[in-house]
Amino acid sequence: MDYTLNFFFVWQHFDTLLQGLVLSLQITGLSIAIGLVAGFLVALLRLSPLRLLSWPAIAFIEFFRCTPMLVQIVWVFYCLPILFGLALGPFESALLALSLNLTAFNAEAYRAAIQAIPRAHLDAAVALGLSPFDRIRHIVLPQALRSAVPVLMTNGIGTFQQSALVSTIAIADLMYQGKLLSTQTYRPIETLTTVAFLYFAIAFPIAQSVKRIEDRLAARIGG
Repeated sequence: MDYTLNFFFVWQHFDTLLQGLVLSLQITGLSIAIGLVAGFLVALLRLSPLRLLSWPAIAFIEFFRCTPMLVQIVWVFYCLPILFGLALGPFESALLALSLNLTAFNAEAYRAAIQAIPRAHLDAAVALGLSPFDRIRHIVLPQALRSAVPVLMTNGIGTFQQSALVSTIAIADLMYQGKLLSTQTYRPIETLTTVAFLYFAIAFPIAQSVKRIEDRLAARIGG
């Protein structure tokens, strides 16, 4: 193979890639914020003894966990305007799709954490006369959030990685800028390798933090 690596053109347009990275981080950060809150609410509905509440929550979770993220992004962007007359821009469509997907995965993380709360804690809250809302706020949410942190962070990493798919609906994120630059410079190896490194540089430290948190939780439980 007669190919000589040359990163000159990549470094020359590196600021363009950084602009795309900033946009990727923005859409990921907003999706995580929405997914953290909405995921907990969906988990509460999922655990409700009322089937009228639990079944729609189960259907929501399974749909978004069992269909490809790319299909969800494209469906929201192209189908919502046709079906409901809801015309969203590319950024809003991508944010909605990523948020809904992350909500579904976070809901399962919260559900497992809530079910792991000792029954004695809930019984004590009832004995103290706490209202359902106060039990959720003071007992369920703090313990569930603490136990679910590693999974929630892992889900966040997955959302950051999958945000690369929003380039399919013409959002100038990191992946979009990388593909555009590789076409313009005829240097796909150098450009896409740099793009991959930027994704890695963001995701790897967070993944290591998840591992440390998991080790601390395991040591606390074991102790």
